Amino acid sequence: MTADRVRTATPADAPSVARVHVVTWRAAYAGVVPQAVLDGLSVERREGFWRESLEKPGGHRLWVAESDGRVVGFASTGPGRDDDLPAGAGELLAIYLDPAMWGRGLGTRLFRRAIADLGERDIDPVVLWVLTANERGRRFYAAMGWQPDGAARPIDFDGTAVEEIRYRAARESSASNR
Repeated sequence: MTADRVRTATPADAPSVARVHVVTWRAAYAGVVPQAVLDGLSVERREGFWRESLEKPGGHRLWVAESDGRVVGFASTGPGRDDDLPAGAGELLAIYLDPAMWGRGLGTRLFRRAIADLGERDIDPVVLWVLTANERGRRFYAAMGWQPDGAARPIDFDGTAVEEIRYRAARESSASNR
């Protein structure tokens, strides 16, 4: 039996978070994001991004999921970035789990911990953006009680527009998933 846990990330986790970021993007977004974009992902560049984010978090927080002492997932939260959100809104900026760990419940634990932290800080409402074609992710968010709120936007991946939609959870939905 493996020992799984979710904890607050530290700057020392940057290399592992970067690895999970790249591996998960390549698995989850194959056929959705242009292959050239996925092939061009760099663990080294992602590591620099995550190291800086962890060393100077501002209003952002990063949680990692571990299995047997190895980082296998992460979730990032911060202030809501959309102009149409009220003051005090928050956002689940990212949640990724190594594909080898999918379906084991660790992603649910990671998601719930990140969302619970936002609730504990009285951040409301909370939103997230998901690629419209990311059916697995959308099923996961729906299972957590989240729903699209009607907002959509294209993301430009090297000249290819890929739509993403925003999901929202009111405090009641967030609290029920703790």
